[in-house]
Amino acid sequence: MARPKRTPLVDEGRTERGGHVGRLHASIVAAVRVEIVSDLVCPWCFIGKRRFERAVYDLRHAGLEVDLHVSWRAYQLDPTAPTDTAEPVIDAYAKKFGGHERAAEILAHVTATAAAEGITFDMQRAVRANTLGAHRLLKFVAHHAPDLEGAVNEKVMSAYFTEGLNIGDPAVLTSCARRAGVQHDALGSLFDAPTTTAVSQATPSIDEWSSRVHDDFAWAAERDITAVPTFVINDAFVIPGAQDSTTFARLLRKMIEPS
Repeated sequence: MARPKRTPLVDEGRTERGGHVGRLHASIVAAVRVEIVSDLVCPWCFIGKRRFERAVYDLRHAGLEVDLHVSWRAYQLDPTAPTDTAEPVIDAYAKKFGGHERAAEILAHVTATAAAEGITFDMQRAVRANTLGAHRLLKFVAHHAPDLEGAVNEKVMSAYFTEGLNIGDPAVLTSCARRAGVQHDALGSLFDAPTTTAVSQATPSIDEWSSRVHDDFAWAAERDITAVPTFVINDAFVIPGAQDSTTFARLLRKMIEPS
């Protein structure tokens, strides 16, 4: 069956990878289900998260009832990142973008942008990390403590961007979950499975939580999503990039109150 032609809901935005997506199919309902395609080491994903949250707050503060359900979809920007070493992010950026001077410029820009949103980035301390384990954690939390999924996401991103911790380290991830309030007994054994060392998006493992992560990779690919963050609304529309909160609010209002 042919896929519908896509038209962009918005034309531009901050994303960590190129590409954009648009309308998936035409259906708008009063309840708003938002699936955020994100990677935990993407600075624009953290910035976009904060801007989206501010937009929702502003809409509710303005008296608009928002029946909002938010969940997270996994994406890996750097699936070949090692699981057993801690390379400084600035060194990894230097290799990717042509030297330390350019890397420093990029990191300074996202740091300033984050600061404007009330987020402290310390990119001089940040270490490159494979995020498969972090995404597995979020799938575990989404299943066992769904109300804490957003809080765990926040803790993991803060560990990476602000605290300079290696979020590829199971001990760091477990601490993030505990500090967010996750108390499930199975959390302690979550990272015992040998599949936590898998790094390829193309090779799903038999581990339940890894399989759910790889399902997200396939879900995004089916929708031609090649950029993060991407906000998918009611599986019908997408908003690519870390739009400003005013744009998010306008687009959400359009979903809730169609003309």
